[in-house]
Amino acid sequence: MAHGKKSDEKIVFVGDSRVKKSKGFIVPPDYTAYPGKSEAFIPNFLLKEWMVGVVFLVGFLVLTIAEPAPLGFPANPSATIIPMPDWYFLFLYEYLKLPYASGDYVVLGVIGVTGVAFGALLLAPFLDTGKERRFYRRPITSSLMILAIMAIVYLTNGAWTHYSNEMEATGQKAEHIQREEEAREKRAKGLPTTNAIATKEVAIVEKEDVAMESYKKAGCITCHAADMKGAAGPSLRGIGEVHDKDAILTIIKEGYGDGKMPPMYDNAIAAGLTDKDVDHLAEWLAKQKAE
Repeated sequence: MAHGKKSDEKIVFVGDSRVKKSKGFIVPPDYTAYPGKSEAFIPNFLLKEWMVGVVFLVGFLVLTIAEPAPLGFPANPSATIIPMPDWYFLFLYEYLKLPYASGDYVVLGVIGVTGVAFGALLLAPFLDTGKERRFYRRPITSSLMILAIMAIVYLTNGAWTHYSNEMEATGQKAEHIQREEEAREKRAKGLPTTNAIATKEVAIVEKEDVAMESYKKAGCITCHAADMKGAAGPSLRGIGEVHDKDAILTIIKEGYGDGKMPPMYDNAIAAGLTDKDVDHLAEWLAKQKAE
């Protein structure tokens, strides 16, 4: 080996210094060249799986943006209903009602039968080790798949049939069917098909009045918010439609609703307001009416 910078220094080669010339990136041959064998996992197989996954993900995102998830119907605690799970759990709902999967046999139904099914799913790759891809030449996995589909269809149909018969026997109708019938009747009569009440926002009257500063200074914004739309307490927009000046002044001094709103007069005075400011605040609140 050379250690100095002399041109005539003797160089001793240790081992073989020759490096084989690279031919660049070696592309794995297509798996069709090897009958009965699989293709390279990276990058051939993995790249195709990623591309399919990206297409489905983009399509799913487009659907969620185009069709937002609908809100359910408002809950009615007083309604008499027959509880039912979502459609994709109907087969499990019906399975848990079978004689040997409930009651005294609930442990067998929950752990035993499901354990056998899960174990069969785990053992399927070890029992079916053939290279054949056609389903009719893979009896074990094909039989398990067909049995599972038949069981799901049978149990789902049983659950839905039982639910329909029970609804008919009790004279009930599903809420979405009731609402559809009511909407059709209203549409035929030329009436609105929704029960939603359109409310018009009440504006603040004389927002630039000095009473607005007194309102904030007295601490009213803690419960009624700076925009008077309410927070812990109710909205004060349109309060003049409910209470006049004297009533509002009484509420400020004595409170309201059996302690729901405590007296705020002392707090207002402590915050630096005068009796004249409090009186003007009550007068200004009494002006808050819908136009």
